[in-house]
Amino acid sequence: MKILYICDHLDHLKPHKDSSVAMMRAARTLGHEVFSCTTADLQVVAGIALVRCQRLKIFFGTAWFAVESEDLCALHDFDAVIMRTDPPVDTDYLLATQILSVAEANGARVLNRPAALRDCNEKLAILNFPDFIAPTRVTANPQDIDAFLAEHGDIIVKPLTEMGGAGIFRLTATDPNRNAILETLTHHGQRAIMAQRYLPAIAEGDKRILLIDGEVVPWALARIPKAGETRGNLAAGGTARAQALSARDREIAETIAPWAKANGIFLAGLDVIGDCLTEINVTSPTGFQEITAQTGYDVAEAFIRALER
Repeated sequence: MKILYICDHLDHLKPHKDSSVAMMRAARTLGHEVFSCTTADLQVVAGIALVRCQRLKIFFGTAWFAVESEDLCALHDFDAVIMRTDPPVDTDYLLATQILSVAEANGARVLNRPAALRDCNEKLAILNFPDFIAPTRVTANPQDIDAFLAEHGDIIVKPLTEMGGAGIFRLTATDPNRNAILETLTHHGQRAIMAQRYLPAIAEGDKRILLIDGEVVPWALARIPKAGETRGNLAAGGTARAQALSARDREIAETIAPWAKANGIFLAGLDVIGDCLTEINVTSPTGFQEITAQTGYDVAEAFIRALER
């Protein structure tokens, strides 16, 4: 197969941890051709979605890639187009999904589907599964969040478009910075954010559960917060621990898996704290390398095998 990865600049990827690198290595090991580009390389000419992309040689080691050639190609000439650009889901990101929708109309197979990337906000998607979530409120009004805080006493607030724990705060009624935090996150009452009841089970980790083409990966990656921190995200200094799925983890994952597949979400990363679903990640879910290193279950190979099928 010819597989195109749309991702951040290759020089910015970390070969020891990035799931995109693991995917590319697995693809090359299994005999497939690997190409890459950024969203800035996408274009449309006479109704055909094109990309200026690089054909790559892939290696195992710190120097993990070399560019073989650079060409202008039609997106529908690839067997799979994998959208792996990190959030924020801003105007540039959304415009890229529009070009990818043109590519889909030309016959390209884009994963995850562009419409799914636009429609499935990674924070708001959990509202489709109210039985699995903690008490949650979405609003731009700081007074509404104050009322939610008064009801629950200890809450998490977060923006709807970021990743890696960016912009997440834990608030209590006595926090002296409460008003400033809410003013900043809501842009003085103009932008909706999410508030959720604080879950003490975060001490045991924010579990990442992966879904690949409607199948549940049998291991979760618990991201354990560092001392003095409430965020388990690895980008925020969390420690990764692979572990078997609990009965509740599997219930959540097996309920969401068919919904994800039906909505064109080939790869999803569910975030679960304790017994509660907190996010459904669809832009660039991670955790492949940590799960593989700790369990021997090759997540990247499973991903490529699913592409082959």
